[in-house]
Amino acid sequence: MVPTVSNLQSAAARTSQATDNAPPSRLGPWELVRQIGEGQLASVYQARPVGSSANQPTGYALKVLRPQWQDDLRGVSTLAREIQVGRKVSNPHLVPILAGQLDHSPYYLAMPLLEGSTLSEYLRQQPQTDLPVAFWIVRQVAEALDALHQAGWMHSDVKPSNIFVSPAGHVTLFDLGFARHTDECSSIVDRVVLGTVNYMAPEMLSSSSGGDIRSDVYSLGVTLFEILTGRLPFDIEDIGELAAHHRQNLLGDVRAQVPHLPTRAARLVHRMLAKEPLRRPPPHEVVDRLARLEVETFAERY
Repeated sequence: MVPTVSNLQSAAARTSQATDNAPPSRLGPWELVRQIGEGQLASVYQARPVGSSANQPTGYALKVLRPQWQDDLRGVSTLAREIQVGRKVSNPHLVPILAGQLDHSPYYLAMPLLEGSTLSEYLRQQPQTDLPVAFWIVRQVAEALDALHQAGWMHSDVKPSNIFVSPAGHVTLFDLGFARHTDECSSIVDRVVLGTVNYMAPEMLSSSSGGDIRSDVYSLGVTLFEILTGRLPFDIEDIGELAAHHRQNLLGDVRAQVPHLPTRAARLVHRMLAKEPLRRPPPHEVVDRLARLEVETFAERY
């Protein structure tokens, strides 16, 4: 049974007592073991329940708002959104949120500790990915997107650094702070932290549109393109020029860079990266097509 926020009793020091250099060693019922990550908005710690033996594995992670965001409504709202979505939408490929502290600072959430590496790190270590593995990885992310879609949500920030790959190949989509319900109107200008534009759909780059699940499909298409080719569709440093390319420039035939790519796979990549959202396949179709490609290319290779 997932504990509710109201069940958590925080025994941590207040924000004024915490600094980036001296984080608290305990937050409510959690003991912080070590810091394992940090972003602009939050720090992530490996953690264990208070009272657990130091010899027991620490299978949890706490995402804690950094001190400068503790009193900022935008930061707290982003964390609250991640808790809300992570507890309402359940899927093996979507990170579950186990608990959270939103009643007072320090604000944080608890989730399982993921073993492995982000897809960004994975691709740096293995730039040449076999086709069956590429389709397998992206298909699992598409399953997470389909679960979000069925529940009325979109992720809004699909990219390799938000995708975790375990040593066994299990894939988890995480970082739900920018998730948006389908009846909400928002855009990139509403975000607390501006992420990379490389994976954003054309409509997400407009201040007048917040996109929908098809925007996530575009972002996943960019990710698939990168896994297959080892590069981004548009390798441009200037943000304005990059945004213009996403909105206007058509993608060349991906098989020019990956000659052994099946025609059906190339066609799927191009559909996912269509400029017009209505031309992109829904997540469940992406799952089905990738599953077929997975089996076919595996059979051909082995």
